[in-house]
Amino acid sequence: MAAPVTYFDIGCQDHEATCKFFQEVFGWELATFGPSARTAAGEGGIPGAITSLGHEPHQYVMVYMEVEDIPATLAQIEAAGGATVIPETPIPDGGSFAWFTDPGGNTLGLHKSAQG
Repeated sequence: MAAPVTYFDIGCQDHEATCKFFQEVFGWELATFGPSARTAAGEGGIPGAITSLGHEPHQYVMVYMEVEDIPATLAQIEAAGGATVIPETPIPDGGSFAWFTDPGGNTLGLHKSAQG
């Protein structure tokens, strides 16, 4: 089964200003969740977050593919010429994520939901 893109993350240094921008320009409703503000990004959009990590990288846009087994997928990525950037990491809702690079150097994410 193909891994669908199911989540996005927009990194920023000025969380308040960035949230205000997306609310004013795109009408996103945001709910605070730790260092993030989560949104459904409008009707028909995928869920995502605006995040201020407090450290590098500050500015980034990340898309996440939903997978059932993050370590196994990272192994496949590495065998195909990619690299792990952040290994499987738990998130507060019970799911987990990881970051990787493809052979061209693009950084992307993996996500496993709490229900997965």
